[in-house]
Amino acid sequence: MSRPAIQRHYVDALGRRHRPPAATIDVITKAMAGAPAGDDRVLVVRGGSRPALGPAEIRLEDGTAVTIEDRLPADFAHGYHRIVRKGAPEARLIVAPFECYLPEDFRTWGWAIQLYAARSRQSWGIGDLADLARLGRWAKSQGAGIAMINPLAAPPPLLPQQASPYFPSSRLFRNPLFLAVGELPGVRELKPFPEWVRQGRRLTREPLIDRDAIFRLKTAAFEAVWRRVRRRRDADFDRFVREQGDVLRQYATFCAFSERFGCGWHGWPEELRHPAAPGVARLAGEPAIAHRIQFHQWLQYQIDRQLARASAELPVMQDLPIGFDADGADGWAFQDVLAHGISVGAPPDEFNTRGQDWGLPPFSPDKLRAASYEPFAQTIRACLRHAGGLRIDHVMGLFRLFWIPVGREPAEGAYVRSRAEDLLAIVALESQRARAVIVGEDLGTVEKRMRQDLAARRILSYRLVWFEKTPPASYPEQALSAITTHDLPTVAGLWSGADLEAQRQLKLAPNEAGTEEIRDRVRTMTRASARTPVGTVITRLHAALAAAPSRLLTATLEDAMAAPERPNMPATTHQWPNWSIPLPEPIETLPANPVAAAIAKALRRGRRIPDNRKDRRRRSS
Repeated sequence: MSRPAIQRHYVDALGRRHRPPAATIDVITKAMAGAPAGDDRVLVVRGGSRPALGPAEIRLEDGTAVTIEDRLPADFAHGYHRIVRKGAPEARLIVAPFECYLPEDFRTWGWAIQLYAARSRQSWGIGDLADLARLGRWAKSQGAGIAMINPLAAPPPLLPQQASPYFPSSRLFRNPLFLAVGELPGVRELKPFPEWVRQGRRLTREPLIDRDAIFRLKTAAFEAVWRRVRRRRDADFDRFVREQGDVLRQYATFCAFSERFGCGWHGWPEELRHPAAPGVARLAGEPAIAHRIQFHQWLQYQIDRQLARASAELPVMQDLPIGFDADGADGWAFQDVLAHGISVGAPPDEFNTRGQDWGLPPFSPDKLRAASYEPFAQTIRACLRHAGGLRIDHVMGLFRLFWIPVGREPAEGAYVRSRAEDLLAIVALESQRARAVIVGEDLGTVEKRMRQDLAARRILSYRLVWFEKTPPASYPEQALSAITTHDLPTVAGLWSGADLEAQRQLKLAPNEAGTEEIRDRVRTMTRASARTPVGTVITRLHAALAAAPSRLLTATLEDAMAAPERPNMPATTHQWPNWSIPLPEPIETLPANPVAAAIAKALRRGRRIPDNRKDRRRRSS
């Protein structure tokens, strides 16, 4: 088993060798200190192996017990078990498959959807889960097999609302702004409902997504519905609360406390700064707080129901952010396993020449292991709920993360290695249980060995036309291949020069030579000239992408609508409306959109996915 370690040097994406400053090494060493000694709290083994464990009793997940005299049987059940030995503390036993779920015949295509941007005419200022269901029906009619969505992770229930889906309060629970209010039980019977609809649709006509206004409007509606239904007996809600258990209650408690005290938990009264503190239980028992805790549990129940309905229309690939806000719900719940005073990011590369600091705290590898990997397992399991797949953002973080001492520049950071074998085993176990395909976003500074390990575990690589130097026909089979992603230019933005001009105006020191190199490749693949309409460039480029042998191909709705603005401009905060730019048109226009139809036709070609419209005609005849 690999041990956590600070890398004393690294090679960046441009092939340059770096040695982190000695002061950085000192800060990181101190941040990693304090983990309990010993590796006997958890044992992660590959299914089929026969490690010597006995004599011991193994208590299985289902409550049964098995006595082991010496070695673990080769056919032992996968799962999270407990080892009980005489005279020794209990230890966790994780028995996991080596490979993630990936059927041999899995070969499909789909749309990459920034759900907040995908507004319909029924939306209340932001794309919601009813819109996701609409998109699922439309995409399925085209022959798509999956919808890849941005993270739905929950922000704090406060104003101003956090816009970035990659800076969540919690990765375990979801953002109530994605609820379709009109689908809540009994909401249409309430007298204010017509006025709420009017206000919501007015927000949808705004040029940018105003999350604060949406939060105020939707929260008023949520609370009105909750007052109406909270005294009704709902066996399904009760079951959901029982199944989610302490994890949901702790999250809902954080939300209720945030509403009371306003700031992040580091600024709360001292007796509330740890979830196990006695003051937390006392305050949570007060009637007003208990009511709010139940309200936030109910919101998550409603999100769970609506997401289940949307994913029934078309399998959804969820997105796992690399981390969470240190002052948020997960930061409060998991504070004992974090490396404090550290932020994760990325070293400089050709698209981000200053590097990136994401402001997210990392798990301390030894502390996470001492916690039997429970925070990590909970996170993967939550993101796979109602999912046909999971995209793991910055998957290299399972192997190593770029740690930056708070207050220092990204170039002064250093890589810290994790126990990758253990983390990958948990991903494989949860993937097989959910029957969900895993994609690893492996862009940027990537060691060759990492991609080999991911491929061996049947985790799809992530290949983009903007990054690859060779034509799509040469891309690997075990990959998700696409043209761009949310942090990179759209086709229209790159081809027209609008994205480069925006970077100049924002004084971001754009890589103009690299951009021109990409445009040259686009010209070659599409046989386009300066007079070629951008819609034609987009459709030809997707036709070239369709030649990729990759298991999964995706296109963005931004490209389907020829949007020039990318969803997120890295290294900006207030200068660019990150995560707040809606699609240029409501999603009801997509069925009549010729570029979207051409993209679908191109990507469907060669995919072993039936044309659902032909299937329906055959069934009807």
